[in-house]
Amino acid sequence: MSESTRKALESCLWQLKCHFTWTLVDGGKSLDDFEDKVCDATEFQNNEFKATVFNILAYIKHRRGHNKAALECLWQAEELIQREHSDQAEIRSLVTWGNYAWVYYHLGRFADAQIYVDKVRRVCEKSHSPYSLESPELDFQEGWARLQCGRKHNERAKVCFEKALERNPKNPEFISGLAIASYRLETWPLPQNPINPLRRAIRLNPDNQYVKVLLALKLQKMKEEGEGESLIEEVLEETSCATDVLCGAAKLYQRKGALDKAVELLKKALEGMPNNAYLHWHIGCLYRTKVLDLLQDTGKNEMYGKREKLEEAMGQAVYHLKRVDEANANLSCVCSYLACLYAQAGQYDKAEHYFQKEFSKELSPGAKQVLHLRYGNFQLYEMKREDKAIHHFIEGMKIDQKSKEKEKMKNKLQKIACIRLSKNRTDSVALHLLAFLQELNGEMQPAENSERHLDSRSFIPPASFAEE
Repeated sequence: MSESTRKALESCLWQLKCHFTWTLVDGGKSLDDFEDKVCDATEFQNNEFKATVFNILAYIKHRRGHNKAALECLWQAEELIQREHSDQAEIRSLVTWGNYAWVYYHLGRFADAQIYVDKVRRVCEKSHSPYSLESPELDFQEGWARLQCGRKHNERAKVCFEKALERNPKNPEFISGLAIASYRLETWPLPQNPINPLRRAIRLNPDNQYVKVLLALKLQKMKEEGEGESLIEEVLEETSCATDVLCGAAKLYQRKGALDKAVELLKKALEGMPNNAYLHWHIGCLYRTKVLDLLQDTGKNEMYGKREKLEEAMGQAVYHLKRVDEANANLSCVCSYLACLYAQAGQYDKAEHYFQKEFSKELSPGAKQVLHLRYGNFQLYEMKREDKAIHHFIEGMKIDQKSKEKEKMKNKLQKIACIRLSKNRTDSVALHLLAFLQELNGEMQPAENSERHLDSRSFIPPASFAEE
């Protein structure tokens, strides 16, 4: 292909409505988490929207340089469209064909790319642009694609569904899409009221169980639990519930504190996808909550009677969280949760192993603060190593991010300093701690001969200190 012909092909490609021209993912760093979520959605959803998910997955595979895998995803999307929407196959395939064209172009297979560009042109030839079509179905596909891509895309997704509804105001799919986008925009970026779109979507498509779950969750938030629970009970009476429906119902029961019912629903979902890391994560977190509740509500005199329940909850929490860890899913705090559970069980070697595994990961500033707080607590209360606890509380405090964890570490350091000073008014560790905290708060300037940026290791006493 000559250079001029290649440039002409590239010009056509940029006119196509598809994932390559919608700019769905910002930066390569987000691809791991993004791919996990898309794969999760592929499993969780019915065939209704799987073609959209396979198209997104194809785009991600391409971004990773796996173009042959991308073509396999596009083939799966095309097969689903032909099987589920044979009466609208051409219109619904335009996005997939556009993605095909882009992948073949990047593979250097320009003739194949041109074949798919021509397929799009033949469908769009009656429109003003030969490679683009103003179609509510295309707006719907873009809107649904954006719903899969995180909250930054929810506002644009809502606009896409509204545009589709202008041309086809009674289409149940379009109304369901608008309802879901409105629900997700309830608190970000502007307050929305999704109640009316959700009710309208249910009226037009009473078989859409997922929208019923969203309405139930919204009603629960508005303190109208009765109607919300009735909707959930109605949904759960269905002989077979989609996984996203079961997860939504579990969320409702979790909110009202019915953890056993939430676990029951998530385990039912797990039957159909036993290796799904997200399900194991949610179940593990629910069992962890049960452990914390039992420890908090049980006094020493009652502990013996509840020991069996506590051990069962801890065992289940560890089992499910280990499944997440083994799957290498990009989910935060998994290892530190495991570490804390093992610490509670007195298995300190395993606790240390998982803490160090969490430290070895690339963590956000907030996640680092959480980890320093948890590991500091482990050293302080379980290992009785105040020096190491101080080190990690200080490292967490140094992270420039306001959080409740930072406040907790500040309070712990102040308490440690006060206790030490009550025993020895000239305790150098305590005085250094107070100076560090005051400097961090901007309450006082350090002396000219002191280090401007104190190293936490300078607060650790010599090895013999504890023996004095």
